Amino acid sequence: MSDDTRRLNETEGDSAAVAAPHAVDETVDPEASPALPAAGLAAGAAVEPSPSRPFSRRATTTEIWSLSWPVMLSQVLVTAVGLIDIAMVGRLGPKAVAAVGYATQFYFLAQSALFAVGFACIALMARAIGGGDRARARQALAASVVVAVLTAIAVAVVVLSAPRTVLGWLNAEPAVIDLTIPYLRLILGSSILLAVSMTLESGLRADKDTVTPMRIAAVVTAVKIGLNALLIFGLFGAPRLELVGAGLATLISQIVGVTAFVVVLSRAGADSAVRPQRGDLRRARSLFGEVVRIAVPGVAERVILNLALLVYFAILGRYGTAAVAAYTVGVRILAFSWIPGTGFGAATATLVGQALGADRADVAERTGWLATRIALVTAIVLGLLCAVARGPLARIFTDDAATIAALGPFMLTLALAQPMLQTHFTLGGAHRGAGDTWTPLIAAAVGTWGFRVPLALLFSRVLDAGLVWVWAALVVDHFVRSVWLALAFRRGRWRHAVRGPGKVAPAG
Repeated sequence: MSDDTRRLNETEGDSAAVAAPHAVDETVDPEASPALPAAGLAAGAAVEPSPSRPFSRRATTTEIWSLSWPVMLSQVLVTAVGLIDIAMVGRLGPKAVAAVGYATQFYFLAQSALFAVGFACIALMARAIGGGDRARARQALAASVVVAVLTAIAVAVVVLSAPRTVLGWLNAEPAVIDLTIPYLRLILGSSILLAVSMTLESGLRADKDTVTPMRIAAVVTAVKIGLNALLIFGLFGAPRLELVGAGLATLISQIVGVTAFVVVLSRAGADSAVRPQRGDLRRARSLFGEVVRIAVPGVAERVILNLALLVYFAILGRYGTAAVAAYTVGVRILAFSWIPGTGFGAATATLVGQALGADRADVAERTGWLATRIALVTAIVLGLLCAVARGPLARIFTDDAATIAALGPFMLTLALAQPMLQTHFTLGGAHRGAGDTWTPLIAAAVGTWGFRVPLALLFSRVLDAGLVWVWAALVVDHFVRSVWLALAFRRGRWRHAVRGPGKVAPAG
């Protein structure tokens, strides 16, 4: 055999060894994953380009979109549920809307901590999959589920141990507190189920399956909306439970979501990176430390961020119930324009993690910058749309004149912040996919506690300025975070957060 032929055969053998894990990715039960055009597109993109191949801007752009659009659609459905909640509860009056706003702050606190655990799951699983170690990926998923459930329980216990006291810290009126507590108990109870769903969803995303979570989100959305109509207003003979009905609808829909994820994973291929196998949880004990180590800075980031938002929320309380209601409605409306950044961040986390698992840090870096450029273009378009349509959107979700008056300037301010929002969502995903959760933590701390809260306090208490100046503090916060993350990504210390497949070292 000639030297050239020998080298060719060796090259082909190496290529087959690299491609094999991706071939296994596509071994799914046809009944669990019915053939749809969109699903076929995402599945095809999950194979090309492999991190082992040279970077291609066109192929990577296609893969970013293919992985991110199902995430975006899932977020559209989730956001739609929030908007429908507000639209329905809004018919019960401003106090009911404010009650949802207060309760949602704590639900977001639990959800944010779960996001951190989910990104730890993606970081560990994506690197293991990129390195061809599917057993380790399954063990990382099992460890992440345990950590997520314990996190949700801890948040629920802390908040529900003294709910009146906690709500009083936020300057909630007594009548609003009475409405909030029953609803708060239900949605924090549902957050324990949400912990399981979010972690299993993260596992699927790490394996480049973003279509299945989208389908499950569609089912959960339908259940939630239907139960909302029945239980809030008592349609078709159901009891009229008003705000409690909205909480029960959330709890039941989360049960449906967990069940759907468990069924889908149990039907995955025998060698799938997400199908639980006997002994995974026992062998996952060695990974609890790594999940916690990656997740803790992310949880700290979310706690720091949400505590800052709670303080910000309390500052808004000084401007009256209308300001709180405007913030509650406005964030949900503008959340639609944040969805691209969420999708790009999730796609970037997966691609960066798998590229680093394949020892291709150069591909990871170029993917991060490319995703950021795509996110910026999208942000500008959506920001303009939200700014122009802010009036009609406000009137869809509330008919209270004071709330509408406060909502217009808030939506315009947040629309101006869209490019910065999309940038730090996307680059934050890149850092987390690399296992670097410290940089997003620092960026969030500096942006919120270094700028948003102090500026809001300055404008409201020292300068006695109008509400629009408190809204403006949002723009400064997101600008600082985006710049911090961009400079850190360019510096490149996130590259050294990885030591081979599935091995993580603290960044910085």
